[in-house]
Parts: sequence; C-alpha cells; structure tokens
Amino acid sequence: MDVFEAMMTQKSIRRYSDEPVSDDEIRQCLKAAVQAPNGGNSQPWQWLVVRDADKKRQIGECYRRAFHERYWPAITRLSANAARDVSDEARKAGERTAASAIHLADHLGEAQALVMLIGTRAERDWELHDDQGLIDIGRTYYTSLIPALQNFMLAARGLGIGTCLTTLFRVHQPEIREICGIPDDREIEALVPMGRPRGHFGVAPRIPAAQRTSWDTWGEHRD
Repeated sequence: MDVFEAMMTQKSIRRYSDEPVSDDEIRQCLKAAVQAPNGGNSQPWQWLVVRDADKKRQIGECYRRAFHERYWPAITRLSANAARDVSDEARKAGERTAASAIHLADHLGEAQALVMLIGTRAERDWELHDDQGLIDIGRTYYTSLIPALQNFMLAARGLGIGTCLTTLFRVHQPEIREICGIPDDREIEALVPMGRPRGHFGVAPRIPAAQRTSWDTWGEHRD
C-alpha cells in the first residue's frame, strides 16, 4: 500500500471483527515501529504484546471501569454546555464518536491483541540543565515515542489491521502493571488494541490543513 494512502485512511478503529491477526503481522508492525526516528538513537521503548485471553479480559475490565466510572461521567459534564452551541452535523458526528468509544470500552478485551508501549520512569522525568538553568527543549522522551507509535499504527493499516491509540488505561495502571508483571520502574505510556475492522477504513473528516497553517508569519494563510 502507498504510504500516503495509509496515512489518509488510517483513522481510529474501535470495532473489531473476529478475523485473526497473526503473530507475524504484529512482528511486522513492531519492526516498523523501532525504525522510527528518535532522539540520539536512544530508543526509549519496550513493547508488551498481550495475546492471552484471560489477561486481555482483565485489562479490558480495568479499561471498562475507567471509562464508565470515571471518564464518561466527567467528559459528559464537561461537554454539556458546549453541546448547546454546535451544529446538528457536529452533534451527530460527536454522537458517532461517542458510540464507538463506548463500544471500545465494553469490548477492549476482545481485540485480537493489546499492545503496550512501555518506557522507563527515569527517562520520562529526564531534564537537561546548564549554568543558566533548565534547557527547555521539551520532553525529548515523548518525541521519540510518538513516531514509533505512528509507525506501528501505519504498518498495521498497511496490513489491513485497525488500531486505536488510548491512554485511558492509566486510571488503573497499577492493576494492569500487576496483571502483566510490569516492574515498578517502567511506565505504560500507551495502549493500542489491534483487530480487523468491523466497518471500513476511510478518510476521516478533518479541518483543511490550509485553515490551520500559517506561512512565515502567524496568521498569514495560503490556499
């Protein structure tokens, strides 16, 4: 598949069929992930692939509780007032997204695989200083992890496998850490369920890049 086609049709997939995803396909995605650009070739990642049905079920239950007991009530309250001012089209799009998020919360443990990106707490908190103080170059740890995640998900798209990046599991990270035997000095940074789409890939609705891009000076737009 052409890389641009993969990028243009990669959208988050939250509903999966029972069609299998093989270990070799997951390995292909991991091979692509670790080729991602990263700061100083530090490669600050470990990966944990969960295929065991019981472990997936337990992780899925943690995720379901995080969603329904904490996230959904909070986001519903936050969105209540804003929803009054949106168009019918935007409201319907929001409802579709919400329905897919609820579905994922209720069925995460049924995905063919749950893949975790894991880093170290020491690297997560690393900062660079000199005589003038903090050298604020941002969190280079994350700028190394994010391209690896995107490579992983693009490779999955190329293989016809749907993915969805989520961090909601962090609400119950200690339980998930225990389920999978993850050491205390490691941090689960992201969770990516994998499965063949029950629906289809396609171009997601987005605000055109031209409307969000300035040239040379802030606010100077081009068509």
